[in-house]
Amino acid sequence: MEQERRYIAVDLGAESGRVMSGTVGGKKVGLEEVYRFSNGPIKEGASLRWDFDKLFSEVTSGIVKAIKRSDGEVSGIGVDSWGVDYGLLGGDGWLLEKPYHYRDNRTDGMLEKAFQLMAKRDIYENSGVQFMQINTVYQLLSMRLTRPEVLARAKKLIFMADLVSYRLCGRAYAEYSLASTSGLMDMRTGQWSKGIFEKFGLPMNIMPEVVQPGTIVGELKSELCEEFGCKPINIIAVGSHDTADAVAAVPAQSERWAYLSSGTWSLMGVEAPKAIINGNSLKYSFTNEGGVENTIRFLKNITGLWLVQECRRQWQREGVDLSYVDLSAMAEKAEAFAGYIDPDYSGFLSPGDMPARVNNFLAETGQKIINDKGQMARLILESLAFKYRSVAEAIEDITGEAIEILHIVGGGMRNELLCQFTANAIGKKVIAGPIEATATGNVLMQAKAAGQIKSLGELRGIVRDSFELKEYRPQDSKLWDERYEKIKSR
Repeated sequence: MEQERRYIAVDLGAESGRVMSGTVGGKKVGLEEVYRFSNGPIKEGASLRWDFDKLFSEVTSGIVKAIKRSDGEVSGIGVDSWGVDYGLLGGDGWLLEKPYHYRDNRTDGMLEKAFQLMAKRDIYENSGVQFMQINTVYQLLSMRLTRPEVLARAKKLIFMADLVSYRLCGRAYAEYSLASTSGLMDMRTGQWSKGIFEKFGLPMNIMPEVVQPGTIVGELKSELCEEFGCKPINIIAVGSHDTADAVAAVPAQSERWAYLSSGTWSLMGVEAPKAIINGNSLKYSFTNEGGVENTIRFLKNITGLWLVQECRRQWQREGVDLSYVDLSAMAEKAEAFAGYIDPDYSGFLSPGDMPARVNNFLAETGQKIINDKGQMARLILESLAFKYRSVAEAIEDITGEAIEILHIVGGGMRNELLCQFTANAIGKKVIAGPIEATATGNVLMQAKAAGQIKSLGELRGIVRDSFELKEYRPQDSKLWDERYEKIKSR
């Protein structure tokens, strides 16, 4: 490997964003957070939106800091974000309006309307994507049905991370892994699905060209170079979907492994050489999303630590400010198996009073309601662990291969109680790390685009050599197995 080079990773999450400075050299990757900012929806009338201008301003503030930190010697900038959300550009190349947030309620009932236009099995055969009302395809269907005049003015649709890159370099494109979350792509071909666009009456001409992760898409605009005080810098389409970068950075070797990218959402799956689209994958509601280096992320989207996050926010509104560390410690002391919820219950999707919603679920399913905060946190964590087991079993059924190891990456691995519960529930070894998997994958995919790294195997070897990993072994297996069987029999 050649001498050390420096890259800037812009990692945008639904709660916060950060700009990381990364170095690659000597078979090691190093990361430094240089700027962090809050992110989240804003209310505009009855709608939930993203304030993209503010978001971009925060991104550029971070990039300036990172450039100064590196004395101007930067080999690339890569941007990743959550999936499904997008901005619509008008003829002047600027946004027609603030992008919608995926939790906006305009997609309520859109799945049912979609099934009237195209049979459920046909939709899945054309897209290979899990049915979730937040998917881009249902957002666009809602817009066609309720605000067609805005859609008619659109000249280009760009997904969120690529929208930031567009503002940085001026090129409109759709990076494959991010585009694949939309439900608008034929995952067998990696191109837009003509069948979906025709059946739903959506304008295919607004979709940009698809580019592969690890593509140099342009250079930082000259006016931004002048503003930032830097030389031209390559803008690189990494895995524009944060989970694609996170999975790229899974420190796996040759064993049969699955991954769990843990955060607000939990994304659990396996890496496959091609899309798996059949009756079994439809039955279990699995999705096929693009990965790096010609791979498919065959996975299931699971509501993750969003449930704990929303409980914490509600308790803060009530005047009780508990840290996640506090809640984890309280949960560890609470009674085991006091109840069970389905984390993917539709009533948990929107922001609001999550403790009340959890108790509503418990009451409606004949279980005791919970008033103790630590007990509620434990119930949520146990329920997530059992959900992971059911997904692991589904993966094994669909693929016909046993999972030997589960790799947990991302910020959710900081919750060591959840990691241990997961090992207990699935009955398999869990390896946690790295925490900064998304930023790590972002930086290393830039290094691959720049020619520093030759293969995905080499990239993962660098991850193993660069970070300390933590191992969890199953405990109390009999108790967890008995509880799981009771849940399944309901």
